[in-house]
Amino acid sequence: MTHAQDPNDVLFDHARALIPGGVNSPVRAFRAVGGTPAFIARAQGAYLWDADGRRLIDYVGSWGPMILGHGHPAVLEAVHRAVDQGMSFGAPTERESELAEEIIRHMPAIEMLRLVSSGTEAGMSAIRLARGATGRSKIVKFNGCYHGHADALLVKAGSGLATFGHATSAGVPDVVVQDTLVLEYNDVAQLEEAFALHGAQIACVIMEPIAGNMNFVRASIPFMRAARELCTRHGALLIIDEVMTGFRVALGGAQSLYASEIPGFAPDLTMLGKVVGGGMPLAAFGGRREVMEQLAPLGPVYQAGTLSGNPVATACGLATLREVAQPGFHERLAGRTRALIAGLSDAAQAEGVAFCGDSEGGMMGYFLLPELPANYVQVLKSDGARFNRLFHGLLDRGIYTAPALYEAGFVSSAHSGADIEETVAAARAVFRQLASA
Repeated sequence: MTHAQDPNDVLFDHARALIPGGVNSPVRAFRAVGGTPAFIARAQGAYLWDADGRRLIDYVGSWGPMILGHGHPAVLEAVHRAVDQGMSFGAPTERESELAEEIIRHMPAIEMLRLVSSGTEAGMSAIRLARGATGRSKIVKFNGCYHGHADALLVKAGSGLATFGHATSAGVPDVVVQDTLVLEYNDVAQLEEAFALHGAQIACVIMEPIAGNMNFVRASIPFMRAARELCTRHGALLIIDEVMTGFRVALGGAQSLYASEIPGFAPDLTMLGKVVGGGMPLAAFGGRREVMEQLAPLGPVYQAGTLSGNPVATACGLATLREVAQPGFHERLAGRTRALIAGLSDAAQAEGVAFCGDSEGGMMGYFLLPELPANYVQVLKSDGARFNRLFHGLLDRGIYTAPALYEAGFVSSAHSGADIEETVAAARAVFRQLASA
């Protein structure tokens, strides 16, 4: 008796003959966890269906944008109407200004912004702008934070604070990253030392307020306060990367949470993506007016994009932001996300499995560790093999989570209490297996 081949395997074999690794973004290939990736055929609400017709509760959410779930009626209506009006013009539209107004209304640190098509574009453009505005060349980033795949950001730390980074990707000459200084996240003393050594040369500090590419790790209040104060004192710009956290963790983004704890806190520049596009390729960067006016055509810093401000993408993003701005939206979303983390924690504890988790708004993460890590070095202490068994155990039970230890997860407003209960029940069964292994 023979068994039919899984359609996902067939599709993956076909894709690998045509596309490097069979995917158009590396994490999708399941290299970190092993096995064949699920090829998605359709989605609705909190669910995905793969090529084999299997329904999955989705906690990836297209890596963050789908805060309303898949196929929200208001978003679909806006997109269909926009498509009927035209797919792309390469010329200004009123909707670009409407979207900018909606963003600025909720993030007062942004006085002007520029729309782009991806988080990588937002990051490379913000850094170029910071360098142009300050006349300096050196940048500070943090180990474990990801700001897109621009050359200057694909870098690992040098041997000490007096030396700068080394490229982590082929095709990036060391000369391109020689002005990138990589420090440890949440290490105030190291950040102070970096400014003591290089302060007059540093154009910007770029950081995620909640790092989502070493799973879920928060910047501490002292660390964020120090970053703001040191940038101000030395004339550098503070860039907050809210591509992942923007409108996801709070209506005002993660920066609003820090502003409530740090009097007068505001970044100089903010990067946005994911939720602001509602699932379409759209991102933005913005900040203080005098800095943003350094961009062409007003100033000497060049940045451009044929599809920037695409009319279909702006329609999608605008409809999404208007939904998440409804009263009580984030409170309800945060409650559902906290319920998931609490349920997973209780299930792991009941089975004697080391586990810790955290969440903010609709963003969450968990580790098979006894306590939450504060930086990438601590994240690396996680048991990768055990995490992979957890991932596949959940997937086999219809729960789709990020296929990598180092990625945060996302809950949408479409997830129901029953979805959370089903997920926790599946996790408990897997934890029981892990405990007995």
